[in-house]
Amino acid sequence: MPLQINRDVFITCAVTGSGGTQDKSHLVPRTPQQIADSAIDAAKAGAAIVHCHVRDPETGAASRRVDLYREVTERIRESETDVVLNLTAGMGGDLVTGPPEAPLPLVTPGTDMASAAERMEHVAECLPEICTLDCGTMNFAEADYVMTNTPGMLRAMAKIIQELGVRAEIEVFDTGHLWLAKRLVDEGLIDNPVLVQMCMGIPWGAPDDLNTLMAMVNNVPAGWQFSAFSVSRNEMPYVGAAVLAGGNVRVGLEDNLYLEKGVLATNAQLVERAVRIITDMGANVIGPEEVREKLQLTKRAPR
Repeated sequence: MPLQINRDVFITCAVTGSGGTQDKSHLVPRTPQQIADSAIDAAKAGAAIVHCHVRDPETGAASRRVDLYREVTERIRESETDVVLNLTAGMGGDLVTGPPEAPLPLVTPGTDMASAAERMEHVAECLPEICTLDCGTMNFAEADYVMTNTPGMLRAMAKIIQELGVRAEIEVFDTGHLWLAKRLVDEGLIDNPVLVQMCMGIPWGAPDDLNTLMAMVNNVPAGWQFSAFSVSRNEMPYVGAAVLAGGNVRVGLEDNLYLEKGVLATNAQLVERAVRIITDMGANVIGPEEVREKLQLTKRAPR
C-alpha cells in the first residue's frame, strides 16, 4: 500500500492514564480539577479530543470511581473551551496471578475484575461522546498481570456503548485485536463510522516498527477512521508516521512524560509539539466541531 498522507488530522490527548506514573513526574495530573485543567489546556493547544482516566486524588493510583469521572466531565463541559470528551472503559479487566509456582488464588488488590455494567457505569452516568473498547486480552510488561477482555465481555460492553449512543473508540494492541474488532462490527455491535486507535510499542503487544504499523493499517477496512500512537521516546516520531500512513495522532502524559531527554512535559506542550510536526508536514489540524462531523458525534450533557 502506498503512503497516503492524511491532510486533515485530529489530535487526541491522553491526559493521565492508569499507569504508575504519578510519582515519576509532578506534572501528571491526579485530582479531578488537575485532570480537567490539563485537558482544557491540551484543547487550547490544539487537541480536538481528550482521553481521560481518573486517579485517586490522594495516592494517584488508577480508579473507577464514578464521582471522580463526573467531576472531571462537569469541569470540562463547564469551561469555555470546546473539546470532544473520550472516557476510558478499560478499567475493571485487571487480572494478577500469583507467582509461576502458585498462580492461584489471584492476587488482590491487584486483580480488579468487574462486570460489563460496572465497567460502563461511569459512561452511562457521564455520557461522553466517545469511550474506549480495548478489543482483546494481552500480557503487559509486568510479570503476572494480564489485561483481560474476553469476546463475551467485549460483546456485552459494545452493546451497552451502542445503546447509550456513545461512539466506541476501538483500542487495538495487536493484529488479532483488529480481527476481533472487525467481527464485532460485522455482528452489528459497533456502529459506523468506526474509530480505531492503534496502540503501538507497548510490551507485549504490537511493536512500533513501521512494518507492523503498516500491517495494521493495511487491515483497516475502507471507511474506518484510525489513529495511531507509540509510547516513550517514539511518541513524537509516531506523530509523523501516523499522518504519513493516512491516520490521526495521539499524544499525552499517559504515553510519555518527556518533551525531550531530561525535560518533563505538560500535556499542552506535547500537543503543541504534535501540532508543529503535523503542520510542518503540510497537513491541517482540525478541531472538535470537524471531528464531530467526521465521526457523527453529538455533544451531550450528563443525565
